[in-house]
Amino acid sequence: MGTLTWTRRFNGTLGHLAPQTVANRMRRVFMTPRDLPPRAWELPLLAQSERITLRFGLSALRWGQGPAVLLMHGWEGRPTQFASLITALVDNGYSVIALDGPAHGRSPGREAHVLLFARAMLEAAAELPPLHAVIGHSMGGASAMLAVQLGLRTEALVSIAAPSRFLDVLRGFTQMIGLPARARAAFIQEVELSFGMPLKHLDVAHYQMNIPGLIVHAEDDTFVPVKASQAIHEAWFDSRLLRLEAGGHQKVLADPRVVDAVLVLLAGRLQERQIA
Repeated sequence: MGTLTWTRRFNGTLGHLAPQTVANRMRRVFMTPRDLPPRAWELPLLAQSERITLRFGLSALRWGQGPAVLLMHGWEGRPTQFASLITALVDNGYSVIALDGPAHGRSPGREAHVLLFARAMLEAAAELPPLHAVIGHSMGGASAMLAVQLGLRTEALVSIAAPSRFLDVLRGFTQMIGLPARARAAFIQEVELSFGMPLKHLDVAHYQMNIPGLIVHAEDDTFVPVKASQAIHEAWFDSRLLRLEAGGHQKVLADPRVVDAVLVLLAGRLQERQIA
């Protein structure tokens, strides 16, 4: 019997008898990332990076010189997953700072979630030069959009394979692990208590997105449904939607069309700044 099958059976049984106990346990599982090592193709870029530690202990990697671009990886991700994009940005005269999210890599913490990621970006931005652009993948994209609502200042924003509503993420997780109704409701309540805000507020439909942006999603993404990209695009007036027929949830980061679209967006912002 596989681990997921066993978990679903356990939750299905105990979730009826002791829903709060199961909800507490699953909240910890949901917010505790695994430490996954970099792949072989990430190592050359890692060796070229400068490791920096920010004021509140956040760890980051830095490359290049020029206008600052801040990157945020997704759940259980790493800065070097942006390897193709980082190389292109540095080659085109940008400085790239890629964070280890809370509880990821060398950054402190045991638990992580989208609000902690967003706050980490705000903390990092307070110590960095003015941000020319922010790029986030998956939960990093969701956290970047949330960080803008919380006061993050940037000239452009790129969201790659990001969900549009956090409640959708939770529903997908609770279905995957087989939580019955009472345990599911208790789980969502536990997550809300951890966040300190109603989860219904974590929905791009309620956001004010007043900066130019790029939204990227692959049609064959099995982790975050591609329909999320349309919801983000509809809520974000000054955005371009780039939907690819293939690329999944991870490989999309290395797609040359994504790299080119990011460079075009950033170059356009530089031209507008020079004209102004």
